Amino acid sequence: MSGMEAFSAEVGSTGPVCVRGGGTRWRIGGDVGAEVRAVQAPAGIDSHDPAEMTVAVWAGTTLATLAETLAERRQEVALDGPPGSTVGGSLAVGWNGIRFRRTGSVRDALLQAECVGADGQVFKAGGPTVKNVSGYELCRLLVGSLGTLALTGRVILRTRPIPERSLWLRGAIAPSEVERSCYRPSSILWDGRHTYACLEGYGVDVDQEASDLAECGMVEVEGPPDLPPDRQRWAGELPSGAVLDVPIGVVHCHGGGSVPAVDPAVKAIADRLKANFDPQGRLNPGRDPYMVPE
Repeated sequence: MSGMEAFSAEVGSTGPVCVRGGGTRWRIGGDVGAEVRAVQAPAGIDSHDPAEMTVAVWAGTTLATLAETLAERRQEVALDGPPGSTVGGSLAVGWNGIRFRRTGSVRDALLQAECVGADGQVFKAGGPTVKNVSGYELCRLLVGSLGTLALTGRVILRTRPIPERSLWLRGAIAPSEVERSCYRPSSILWDGRHTYACLEGYGVDVDQEASDLAECGMVEVEGPPDLPPDRQRWAGELPSGAVLDVPIGVVHCHGGGSVPAVDPAVKAIADRLKANFDPQGRLNPGRDPYMVPE
């Protein structure tokens, strides 16, 4: 029995069920409840094609394991998450990493997904190559859906080259000053007092930009600041202990903020979509992607 067949048999076709990975962001979007049966997706690297810049990986694989494998060929993916996070969990949450400008979005990283639907049957969405453009982009619907449309078992992800040089700087200057001094830094974070900037690319370019920022008072540090576990949209004020991801306007904070208002027409479409994918509401019941404050 193949990995997907075994996963399908475990999910079954009746009764409420959820898939659990590392559990690092388990409470996001609501609680599934103790009575819901939990399953785990298969784990492991299926194949890596550096020339095509793709990797096939089972959803239960940790991001650390995936990163270690890809680093051997100096590649990486856009997925990000706390220690212990899995590939499937990161796709289900759909949060972009702080190096978004360099790695791109999580949604764009997913090329193909093999999933188990609410009826217990295996289906495939997307295509195995970067140039795939045919058909409906169901993969994009799965990212950020919190497992309410289907349970992901195996995926093919787009990889990107690891930059030749990467460094973090910190200084008591405004984020706008960093923007003026650099060409698209990979990340700009602000904690209310200090600005952190991640510079990546060819060594000579990074060194030149680092030199320019050093004249503004920035110094090299080991990495970004510790980021609080929750997120909310930037509303013009930075809560105590929070860190702002400047390019995308997301605040890393302790305790989620208010949930963004959703256009009723959009919510109606989403509800119809959910009803078509899971008419009995058995996949991750209690989860609501629209309750995520980001």
